[in-house]
Amino acid sequence: MTERRDRFTGDASILYHTAVRTPLSTKQAERMFYENMTNIAEAREQRAEMLADPDVPLLAAYEAELDRVAASFKRRLRRIAGEEYAEVAMAYHRGERDDRIGRLTAYYMEGLWRIQERTTITDMLFFPLILRYPDSFTVNVRFASGYKTTESVIYESPEHSSEELDDEHAETYYNESQYSQREAAAYVRETAQLIREEFPDPDETPFEDRKYGGIVSAGGRRESAFSSMLTSVEPDPERFDEPVSEPVLVDAGREAERTEQTLLPECEIIL
Repeated sequence: MTERRDRFTGDASILYHTAVRTPLSTKQAERMFYENMTNIAEAREQRAEMLADPDVPLLAAYEAELDRVAASFKRRLRRIAGEEYAEVAMAYHRGERDDRIGRLTAYYMEGLWRIQERTTITDMLFFPLILRYPDSFTVNVRFASGYKTTESVIYESPEHSSEELDDEHAETYYNESQYSQREAAAYVRETAQLIREEFPDPDETPFEDRKYGGIVSAGGRRESAFSSMLTSVEPDPERFDEPVSEPVLVDAGREAERTEQTLLPECEIIL
């Protein structure tokens, strides 16, 4: 048995210019979507709290958020394919199946694999786009070359620096790094609230006020420099002509193209 059969090793082509569209046709589906987005907001708030604490290593804050994002991917995978989701994804990549479940599972599995690998890689930007429409939502999982967008905040991690500094300069660098982390923490906390505003509680918000919403975020690093970005995105109301009854893969959409052109003018989406 080859290594590819033993362990998922990734195939980014499934992600390229593609998104998952999931129906929001019931109150339960809306509730699940809201709870998932709330979990993402809480993960950012946790990272903000850890970033602001000088006794917490930056990587610990970074990984804590990624762990919660990965947990969200795993929940989605179990709902689509059950507990054996990894085998379903590998069967798709081996060419043993090419059905809707196989394609969806491979899509989310590729995203999960790259998220889990990302803490060991520099110059790879996680760049997801999540959009809410009246009857569905889309998740566009993207990874790009580089480590920042045009709107990213940058903060330093002394434990990732390879520079040899004397005591005086080392202390200055450490203090400046702590300041950059506190500034980033304030930004991360503020943008967590933006998620809550874009995807409000369906039990408390009229349909007209919640039927459209969207965010794009980005996070990456280059050696000791880490980056973070999150901003709102206005969904295209003309994107879908027909309702959807089950999760399916769709084209990434004009919103994806627009955010790439605006935020990543010097980067490329990884294929």
